[in-house]
Amino acid sequence: MIDSIKENIKLNLESKYSGQSFVVESPKHGHADLAIPLFGLAKAWKMNPKLVFDKVKEDLDDPSIEKILFTNGFLNIFLHRNDYAIKVLNELNEFKSLADKNETVVIDYSSPNIAKSFSVGHLRSTVIGNALKNIYEKSGYKVVGVNHLGDWGTQFGKMIVAYNRLTKPLDLSKDPIKKLQALYVGFHEDAKEDPSLEVQAREVFKALENGNEAYLTLWKQFRDLSLEEFMNMYDILNVSFDAYEGEAFYNDKMDEVVTALDEKGLLKIDDGATIVDLGEDLPPALIKRSDGATLYLTRDLAALKYRHDHYGAKKVIYVVGNEQQLHFKQLTQVAKLLEYPVEIEHVNFGLVMLDGKKMSTRGGKTKRLEDVILQAINDAKDAITEKNPSLSQKDEVAKAVGVGAIVFNDLKNERHLNVDFSLENMLKFEGQTGPYLQYSSVRIESILKDTKIDMDKVDAQVYAGDIYFELIKLLDQFQSNIIRAKDLNAPSVIAKYAISLAQAFNSFYGQQKVIVDDLTILNSNLYFVKTIQLIINECLNLLGIKSLKEM
Repeated sequence: MIDSIKENIKLNLESKYSGQSFVVESPKHGHADLAIPLFGLAKAWKMNPKLVFDKVKEDLDDPSIEKILFTNGFLNIFLHRNDYAIKVLNELNEFKSLADKNETVVIDYSSPNIAKSFSVGHLRSTVIGNALKNIYEKSGYKVVGVNHLGDWGTQFGKMIVAYNRLTKPLDLSKDPIKKLQALYVGFHEDAKEDPSLEVQAREVFKALENGNEAYLTLWKQFRDLSLEEFMNMYDILNVSFDAYEGEAFYNDKMDEVVTALDEKGLLKIDDGATIVDLGEDLPPALIKRSDGATLYLTRDLAALKYRHDHYGAKKVIYVVGNEQQLHFKQLTQVAKLLEYPVEIEHVNFGLVMLDGKKMSTRGGKTKRLEDVILQAINDAKDAITEKNPSLSQKDEVAKAVGVGAIVFNDLKNERHLNVDFSLENMLKFEGQTGPYLQYSSVRIESILKDTKIDMDKVDAQVYAGDIYFELIKLLDQFQSNIIRAKDLNAPSVIAKYAISLAQAFNSFYGQQKVIVDDLTILNSNLYFVKTIQLIINECLNLLGIKSLKEM
């Protein structure tokens, strides 16, 4: 609401002072609700700032303004607290989503490679993408969440070569992904001694692309076993997708892309490989290897076209690590040359570090996410049992707390930075953690328990006090933070806002008694804290974290 008031004041003044720009700020410090700096105007008009104030204040006739004061070169605006407060609370209690944008966005996230364990390293793309899906939907967009599975490419040539080199059949009835990953790691160890294995792997993948039935049967087995493990992880993380169209899905759609490139005269042959020259700023885009096998870029171009044609996507967001920035610059450039009417945005992120070191599937230095989550759930259960021994449904609560702690630890960080993975820190019930947010909501739940709010007894005058009104202004920032998180593709905006709101509530609760005898103050307080809980829970939901009734 404050944003619309600021915009109205700005437009009103600029209509009266043609050619003059006005800045309306929300001061971080001080007691004014809004402020207009007068120094620029004073310089432009060659007047003392106080005289500028006297001139401008006469043209401020917004009904939301209670009084205007001059302080230190600023025109300070104070709002009618009663009206503003009740409007904010009512608006938030009725809020569902921002206005319908009538636009489809495809978000490509998670995208693990099949035949490999779902590791801690896969966490970032998964939870960042899921949060962005929630944020874009709340912002009024139609969103298609796509899991672009890594189910194609030379790596499967390597897997098949390693599998066929075994002296006896591999029992995949138990721990299949662990065994397949060991094969992958073993292939790279053997290839150090015998480089011809890499050549064999490329030949096998080419045969797989050409429809070799034996290889396709093995590939399908690897894919099905992997999906089973992945779906288990997505269920635990409460993450969902609208489509699982992996790289293999586009195997029969790439010829159309290559033909389009050829018809535009964009293809060149360089040392046997088919490329698109992207000029001096970028390396050439590889479309086909010298053996005719396609590459990631070819498949991503086919996927981009499909997402526009099939889903009507005007924008495709790729939630992929920092190390792929060059790839997406090339993809964007080739898509422009093809005149695809789709905006491409690479939402990049840093690594998950374990003990300060990068993980590598190839080197076998990974940590299965499921093992880490189970440890987090067990640790959360121990902490909850100590705090509340009589709590019912401890297992469900521990799962929500453990998983929420891991998710929040990731999303509170600026996504382009590396994240240190420390279960001990993320499971704390104080500080900037998921459990702290969940506990703050539970604390309000305990206040609201067995109460019923009588809206006829809610009096907006209660909210005029500073301790209430500062929180009202913070609550009013919820919608603008959704917009900012969407614009920046940064779930951390929501995470940090949620923490600030929870901290403000806990400070309020430490100073102000909520359950009182006076029915007017009581009902006003209940409506107030109920709204705070509502927005904390909305933030948790946007981040993909479950809120709780007790813990």
